Amino acid sequence: MNTPAKLVLVRHGETEGNVAKLLDTRVPGLPLTERGVAQAKAFGAGLVRPPQVLVASEALRARQTAGYIEAATGSPAHILDGLFEVQVGELHGRSDPEAHEFFQQIYRAWHYGELHLRAPGGESGRDVLDRIVPVLEGLRTEFLTDDAESDVVVVNHGAAMRLVAMTLAGVAPPFTTNNHLDNTETIELLPTANGGWECLRWGRFTPPFALDAEPTPDDPMG
Repeated sequence: MNTPAKLVLVRHGETEGNVAKLLDTRVPGLPLTERGVAQAKAFGAGLVRPPQVLVASEALRARQTAGYIEAATGSPAHILDGLFEVQVGELHGRSDPEAHEFFQQIYRAWHYGELHLRAPGGESGRDVLDRIVPVLEGLRTEFLTDDAESDVVVVNHGAAMRLVAMTLAGVAPPFTTNNHLDNTETIELLPTANGGWECLRWGRFTPPFALDAEPTPDDPMG
């Protein structure tokens, strides 16, 4: 019996911005490092079965990651609008601790329901959900049917995918705020009969998602 098809959200490979700890969110953004390329190649080679469909955000790092997954699996990569990272406005390009902490305060507040908050010139949590969730629900309707035999893989971004997965699958903070995703780690969502989603994996964790870890000092996004 085949494993049910899932929505697999995968964070892109390492970028120059990640290494420099930049808040790099504008499209197209910075490219993958050599390590990021290796991560993308390894992710593609490690998939048990080729994706039914492989999509990526329009950001360069996501497109590059998806290209290496395509090369490893033979599944063509498609670029979809609206899957880019949380836009941080005037914080873009900064790497100082003050900028990171300011964004993280806003981001953590989103996970507790304060979706109206935003950095100056940036997106609110509601903005992020309103542009990403419909794209994912469209992929579900088209591809994650009862007879689907392989996964839908979406190459996207750490902060956005954590907020979206929390909202869709009901994974609760502080787990969602304290457990960021390393490059090419995944969140795996299984469609449920009632139109909802069940989270089967969050990075290195599987249910129950109750680990009360302290936030890491370097909480990468992008």
